[in-house]
This record gives sequence, C-alpha cells and structure tokens, in this order.
Amino acid sequence: MALFSIQSDFRYDIVRKIFEGGMGVVYEAEQHGARDFVKRVAIKIVRPNFASQKTFIENFIGEAKLVADLIHTNIVQTYHLGESNSVYFICMELIRGVNLEQFTRQLFVKKHPLPRELAVFITSRVARGLAYAHAKTDKDGKPLGIVHRDVSFKNIMIAYEGDVKLTDFGIAKARGFLNDQEGEVVAGKADYMSPEQADFQITDRRSDLFSAGVVLAHLLLSKNIFKGETAEESRNRILKMPIPDFTSLDPRIDAGLDNILQSCLTRDLGRRYATADQLMHDLEYYIYHSGYGPTNETLGRFIRELFGLTPPAAAAADAHGKTVFLEETARMRGSEPRPPAAP
Repeated sequence: MALFSIQSDFRYDIVRKIFEGGMGVVYEAEQHGARDFVKRVAIKIVRPNFASQKTFIENFIGEAKLVADLIHTNIVQTYHLGESNSVYFICMELIRGVNLEQFTRQLFVKKHPLPRELAVFITSRVARGLAYAHAKTDKDGKPLGIVHRDVSFKNIMIAYEGDVKLTDFGIAKARGFLNDQEGEVVAGKADYMSPEQADFQITDRRSDLFSAGVVLAHLLLSKNIFKGETAEESRNRILKMPIPDFTSLDPRIDAGLDNILQSCLTRDLGRRYATADQLMHDLEYYIYHSGYGPTNETLGRFIRELFGLTPPAAAAADAHGKTVFLEETARMRGSEPRPPAAP
C-alpha cells in the first residue's frame, strides 16, 4: 500500500525529430514541470497507422512496463508511459550522441579506422547491459527471462561523453510483458539475428550473445559478413555460412580475440557463451589484463573528435555565464554523404 499519492501532469514540447522507424517516431522534447522546471527527454510515439492495432499497442505498453525498471548505466532509461488524444508515447532518457550505424558511417566518411580496443570496449559495455537485463527478476524474485532479440547497430547508442547504451526493447521477449509469437514469426534485423531466430526457433539469452558477436565483428572489420542483398540471403548466411578464422581477415585480430568471436558466433549452443557475464569478462580481460585500457572518457574523446565537437571541459560559457549545450552537427542531421554499401 502506498504511503500517499501525488497527482501531477507534465507538458511535453516537441523540439525536433531524432529517428523515424517503421512503427514509431522518436523526438527530442522538453518536459515541463512546476516553477519553470524543464528537462530534455526523448519521446517515442506510435505511428498513427499502428495506433489502432490492438496487439501492437499492447506490446508497446508491454515494452514500457518492461524497461521501466531496467536501471543500468548501459541501458537507455525509461521515465514515463503516457497517453494523449488516444496516442500512446514513452518518455525516455535523451542520449546526446549517435547510434553505431551513424558512428561507423562517420568513420567511413572521415577515413578514420576504429581502434581495436575501442571496438572491444563498446561490445563489453553492450555485454554489461545484457548481463543486467538477462538477470532481471520481478518484484517476487522470479526471473523475467528477458531476451532483447534486436542487438544491432541501430539499437546501440554512444553518447558524446563516451557512455554506451543499449536501447529499443520493442521486440524483446519477457515473461508476462510482450506477445512475442516466437516460433511463428521471425523478429529482429536479419543480418544481426542468431541462427535460432533465423530458423524460427525458441530463443534464450544466448541468442543475444550471438548478435553481440556480430556487432563486435562488424566493428572490427568495418563490414557485416552476414549481410546479404536481401533479408532472406542474410538469414541464409547466418544459418549456413562457415564462420571464418578472423585472424585471416584483419591483422589486428589475434588468436585471443578470434577465440572470443568464435565463442559468440558458434551455432552450437552448447559451445556458445552461456551468459553475458562470461562474454563481458573475456572482453574486459582482453583489453585490461596487461594494464591500462580504454574508458568512457577515451571513447568520449574519440567520438567528439570524430564529429568535430568541443570537449565538455573546454566548452565556454556565453557572455551571460550560461551553459553552452552541445548540439548535433549539421552532418548528423542528415547532410553528410552516405558511403556506398559495404561489400
């Protein structure tokens, strides 16, 4: 029983569109409270053509309820589920940064290779977020059985300060929250999904670890080796393509890193990493066992230099002493040239 209740209303002023997906649109907004309180947030709104679909709305609400209690530094925080004029929306943490797709596109444009240690560091933070989500229980201590099912470049954010955040649990499976229809339909991005997903099988947390391995290989090689011309071709590669010896594809990849990739990408579930904790340990041991390794600050400095942003510590105050906020560059509003498709 609650000690007492507080009834309050928020007003959200939409500032700009951040991302437009197939089923929803994400905006930057200002959340207004009492006494001129303002907080910048992200608002995810259901597309009008999906607003009348009962199953989709139930899953949208289920996603919000699921992630509401996922509070971790490597997962985008959800603040509020709201409804306005029969339209549902989710209020989330605003990440001032880019997703991995935008990040690697900028690497291509600037002809700037991603250091091996940063590729491993980014994936280790994804593994940290997955380890937390996979272990999450309900209020009675029962495991929720969360499987993200969409660990991919578009759903991994890097803030300009260097924080790595996993987002979009929209097609996750979890006990009692979402209708996943697993075994009947295939969910996820074809070139990042696990063999179990591609083959319409029931998945568990090991499925996300295969996808994390695809992310790591993509970061290291600057291409996704499973990506085909069509989704069907990508799924076929996931299912049948021989997993390469990665040391032969890039001289920066040594035997230790290849072992990690092989343990992620094996189709034999008995040989794949059993938990994200194991993957995280091996990734972190790889970059830190011999001494100092990359940190959030290292990654933050790298991404700010890549996008031509002023470091926070060096950001000057304006003539009135107000804080100068770092906004997206014109390139990130879509004016940068797109690289050709990866071979």
